Amino acid sequence: MSSLSQRDSKVIWHPYTPMKVAPEAIGIVRGEGLYLIDDEGNRYIDAVSSWWVNLHGHAHPYISRMINAQMKELEHCMFAGFTHEPAVRLAERLIEILPEGMEKIFYSDNGSTAVEVAIKMSLQYWKNRGIKKTRLVAIEGAYHGDTFGAMAVSARSVFTEAFTDLLFDVTFIPFPSTENKEQSIAELEALLKNGDVATLIVEPLVLGSGGMMMYGPEVMEQYFSICKKHETIIIADEVMTGFGRTGTLFATNQVSTCPDIICLSKGLTGGFLPMGVTATTLDIFNAFYDDDRTKMLYHGHSYTANPTICAAALASMDLLLMDSCTQSRIDIENAHIHFKESIATHPLIKDIRHTGTILAIELTTDTTSYHNNLRDRIYNFFLSRKIILRPLGNIIYILPPYCITIGELEYIYQCIRELFGVL
Repeated sequence: MSSLSQRDSKVIWHPYTPMKVAPEAIGIVRGEGLYLIDDEGNRYIDAVSSWWVNLHGHAHPYISRMINAQMKELEHCMFAGFTHEPAVRLAERLIEILPEGMEKIFYSDNGSTAVEVAIKMSLQYWKNRGIKKTRLVAIEGAYHGDTFGAMAVSARSVFTEAFTDLLFDVTFIPFPSTENKEQSIAELEALLKNGDVATLIVEPLVLGSGGMMMYGPEVMEQYFSICKKHETIIIADEVMTGFGRTGTLFATNQVSTCPDIICLSKGLTGGFLPMGVTATTLDIFNAFYDDDRTKMLYHGHSYTANPTICAAALASMDLLLMDSCTQSRIDIENAHIHFKESIATHPLIKDIRHTGTILAIELTTDTTSYHNNLRDRIYNFFLSRKIILRPLGNIIYILPPYCITIGELEYIYQCIRELFGVL
């Protein structure tokens, strides 16, 4: 019998993978806290939380028990015309912890669909009110997902190149780096003065796939205040930043002006099962609350609000809100700060930045891109040391589950220092 990897290569098409030249996929057979274990018994530190979804560690027994208990009661039912306790309870609990003003929860399947729903809501909101506002504004370098609407509000890049001519027009303002944040804010205000902008969509504080680019809450506050001034809907894409990644429960907790729509996914279920949430204000909801059926939101998914998935999300939230989890996030952030300070002047480092539990190191190279030729070398270096770090081109980032220990973080840091010695 062939190995799991060999069997995989005959039948599977993997995401973000050049299938002709990529090595065989590593066959994972078990998860255990911070670790993924392959079919040869190797244990890998999952330092990127399996694409940022895992909050509390793999195969967490509490989440597993809650999923199992729910499956014995009700595994699924359609969510049009029916409801169930796990969906209602999850919505109630999300509204309790989300920034002020979120009063309605719309369920979907993943981060991209959460964004699709938000875009459709924001555009139809104005149409339902009889106001012509159709322009969308996003930040240069953004990434909001791989479905068509999400691609449209994302940067034009290798991710979208094959579809560029098919995407609807979106206006991009400059990324608010230290050098040009005032220009970015000024360009947003100039655009909004025209009166035709329906929506601003942002990744709050951190542009994830765009290279873990970071900006301060004071910029986000100005963005949001300008939008409120010019009656423009604010979509905060917290798919990656939600559930404690930036230090606060949500990145938008760090500003006083609240968005109109918040998108959630990834850490929502602790990494166990796929789910998307689009949370909105009552004002957004009321634009669809009408006797005229043409004003309803025509959107849904077969597995919307799946009760088994809701149970996973409720269990993950239980763990997230424990004092021990809060302390773990603080410990991770403090460790990142200490390590950042210890290597900040290294000649190989172009920039090093952190927000909450996210640490990003940009290495000095000729170009910064997803296909930077350092990428594979870096990835394989860490894999040989049983660490999963999937660099964004020449950008190394650590975004670990909250169960990681300081000793395990120190091992990752030491391997980064060793990488500097061989580059």
